[in-house]
Amino acid sequence: MARPVVAIVGRPNVGKSTIFNRLIGDRLAIVEDKPGITRDRIYSVSEWNGKPFSIIDTGGIEIDGDDEILKSIRMQAELAIEEADVIVFMCDAKSGLTQSDEEVAQMLYRSGKPVILSVNKVDNMKRVDDIYEFYSLGFGDPIGISGSHGTGIGDLLDAIVNNLPELTDDQYDEDVIRVALIGRPNVGKSSLVNAILGEERVIVSDIAGTTRDAIDTPFERDGQRYVLIDTAGMRKRGKVYETTEKYSVMRAMRAIERADVVLIVINGEEGIIDQDKHIAGYAYEAGKASLFVVNKWDVVEKHDKTMQEFEKKIRDHFLFMTYAPVMFLSAKTKQRLHKLLPVVQHVAEQHTLRVQTHLLNDVVSDAVAINPPPTDKGRRLRINYVTQVAVKPPTIVVFVNDPELMHFSYERYLENKIRAAFDFEGTPIRIFTRRKSDES
Repeated sequence: MARPVVAIVGRPNVGKSTIFNRLIGDRLAIVEDKPGITRDRIYSVSEWNGKPFSIIDTGGIEIDGDDEILKSIRMQAELAIEEADVIVFMCDAKSGLTQSDEEVAQMLYRSGKPVILSVNKVDNMKRVDDIYEFYSLGFGDPIGISGSHGTGIGDLLDAIVNNLPELTDDQYDEDVIRVALIGRPNVGKSSLVNAILGEERVIVSDIAGTTRDAIDTPFERDGQRYVLIDTAGMRKRGKVYETTEKYSVMRAMRAIERADVVLIVINGEEGIIDQDKHIAGYAYEAGKASLFVVNKWDVVEKHDKTMQEFEKKIRDHFLFMTYAPVMFLSAKTKQRLHKLLPVVQHVAEQHTLRVQTHLLNDVVSDAVAINPPPTDKGRRLRINYVTQVAVKPPTIVVFVNDPELMHFSYERYLENKIRAAFDFEGTPIRIFTRRKSDES
């Protein structure tokens, strides 16, 4: 199921990112413990009263100068209008109502989408009366909040979930492998879809960002049914296009949530850039099986170690996804294309792999015997029991005497031993440490 999308919109410096962090809680802090993940996030997931939703912070656009401010505000609002199911319009009680607020309001009012007006920086009782002037924007009762103190966040979340659309059930059978192609504009996602299908099913253009919406294409190959989900790119917006490139993840996220396997498509001719790292991070955080597809390999100037050197760059840049296979191919010439779907099927199988409890405990027991956990202030971690509790992704719970004694490096050691025994190629593994109860 694709979660509903909530976008936080407003002029610069009203506290959008602070509220974003309040709404998502500690989810990003957990992810940041993994090495190599880019910390500059604009997208995460949240939940309130049992209703999950995706949330986008539109506050990350760099503004070059005063003359670009209104253009940047307009761009953010337009993107949010396109992508979001619910829009949180953020204003600032300290600054009061501004012309920039009114600019944003005009566009949001015409959108016809649910808009929740929230006024930040209501940090004390004196500021409460400052929210009344925002009634003139025409979005009903403003919700006064304080990002610094956390007040009013519950009211804001109540308003958000009351406006969320209902989740829709997935229309595909369980045995269908859903494959999402993600990547920055102009890496050749649509060309790759056409090459896999062997026909021109998706419009292909040399202009980056010509794909507008996620397109589902079911097909069957060698008895296995698939659905290709080609994620939409961005429209070219003149001078501000490069600034908006990071927002191509908005549409990609819905495809990632619906996918079993994610193909992270990289332009072999241009190499790896930070945006590739951002996009791959979303696939990791969503817990999806993944593989790197280096496209346009036919135009890369090569020597005898070009492939090994490029793969090493991928491993160095994507330290948090060392489990993901790397494939080098060309959608244009179909070089190595025949190898792609077998690898997709393999990583999909690993994503759903369930290991019997006694086998898992045998591997962990051997790992502990070879390399016992280090002591911490005279205390040593004792692992009592290990069990797999879920698939997609494989999720393992380790019951111990004290979860605080489980160091990240030892958890990574156990994961490596489990992977060596059971493969799990192409899929993340989630490991949770729990205290063994006295009753068990």
